[in-house]
Amino acid sequence: MVEFFSFYFSNVFLLLISFIACLFFLDFIKSRKNGSQFPPGPKGIPFLGNILQVDFKNPTKTFFQLKKEFGDIYSLQYFWTKTVVLNGFEVMKEALINRSEDIADRPRFPIYEKVGCAGETKGIVLARYGSSWKEQRRFTLSTLRNFGMGKRSLEERVAEEARCLCSAFKAQKDQFDPHFLINNAVANVICSISFGDRFDYDDAKFQRLLRLFEEALKAEFGLLAQIIHEIPVLAKIPWLIDRVMQPEYEIFKLLKEKVSEHQKTWNPDDIRDFIDAYLVEIEKVKDDSSSSINETNLLMTTYDLFGAGTESTTTTLRWALLYMILYPDVQSKVQEEIDEVIGRERTPTMGDVLQMPYTNAVIHEVQRCGDVVPLAMPHMTYKDMEIQGYIIPKGTTIITNLSSVLKDQQVWEKPFQFYPKHFLDENGKFVKREAFMPFSAGRRACLGEQLARMELFLFFTTLLQQLTFEIPNDQPRPREDPLYALTLSPHPYNIRVVARE
Repeated sequence: MVEFFSFYFSNVFLLLISFIACLFFLDFIKSRKNGSQFPPGPKGIPFLGNILQVDFKNPTKTFFQLKKEFGDIYSLQYFWTKTVVLNGFEVMKEALINRSEDIADRPRFPIYEKVGCAGETKGIVLARYGSSWKEQRRFTLSTLRNFGMGKRSLEERVAEEARCLCSAFKAQKDQFDPHFLINNAVANVICSISFGDRFDYDDAKFQRLLRLFEEALKAEFGLLAQIIHEIPVLAKIPWLIDRVMQPEYEIFKLLKEKVSEHQKTWNPDDIRDFIDAYLVEIEKVKDDSSSSINETNLLMTTYDLFGAGTESTTTTLRWALLYMILYPDVQSKVQEEIDEVIGRERTPTMGDVLQMPYTNAVIHEVQRCGDVVPLAMPHMTYKDMEIQGYIIPKGTTIITNLSSVLKDQQVWEKPFQFYPKHFLDENGKFVKREAFMPFSAGRRACLGEQLARMELFLFFTTLLQQLTFEIPNDQPRPREDPLYALTLSPHPYNIRVVARE
């Protein structure tokens, strides 16, 4: 018996040593593949790479530190996946604008394959660069324009929702956290586009949908999801992937119900919303096997509209109100300009923005300083790319550190302070800055940028036209440092509103 156990454990020990040796050998082979012109980076641990060196609670902090040591272009290794991080305005301009197609691809996201989105059929945000992505983006942009993106019809929807939000704020009799009311209002704009109607803020199904999106965001970009992305074989473990994707399953169930309702009442001569328009397109291409227009992509694209169109705008407006209570002199100047250009009675319109340089500058500075989406979504090189003397092979994951552009010390006078004069010249005229990239740039720039700009201006001016925002008397000064969870958001804070007479 002793000899058996001795034999057994010695063989297990040999297998373990052999396995570790294989890991080291594979790690050595992987590292040699990079070539001498691959961007440098910190040395990592075999197999794990640099994953323990990155603060995933605030990766931008790690990236700024590495930028000081390795420059604007450097590499990291997550397990065996090599990732290149791009920093600074000049590098980002070359990569996102001048070499846009070279990094237009996306890496693989294994967790989404469980919801029937393998291959290229992945909506827009996560889709690989190719014919499917081009078809989905082209159709979505065209449909949004038809529904009024940049036109008066959609502007009126946003203005109506801004008035509803203003009324909801006025109804608060004491101090309150504005987060959820803002989220309700912004999500309702997307609901009106996708579903053809808005919801009351206390609607149970609406609140459930918003709660699920919040849970999904946390799960999708949590540590477990990132590990699965780097070790795709883990996606084969059903209970593990279900743990990450449960909120998405519930969201897709709700979206399928909406599509089913539309299919029952659908009239191709009366297009009510985005789902109706997509169903028309499905009917048009039903005999074209090469088309990516199908029900799976309808679900994913609608999901993308919600995900991309709600969280970032909600968070930006939360930053806007936070800055207004922290900098009351700025709030007063914005209100003076609103009173002068719009008055207290007329509803703000997008036509007013050209006559309101200070308000426009404040909104842009909120976006710059708030830095809501600091890293954007990861890119992947579509072909071999040379940038500033470095060769980055096809298929390499690219992180575009937009935070390093919005806070570039070579561009901005006070990069880490809230300073609206960044967007004003010496005569007080609004100045458009080339390094202003909160929506990213190039082929993968946010498709809802125009809608987001409209929402930010109309919500912000409507609220400040009617209300003044203050720090509650019994509350300390709110924190100005951010919380990271894909987006950079303010710490929870309460406000007190005073109606302007």
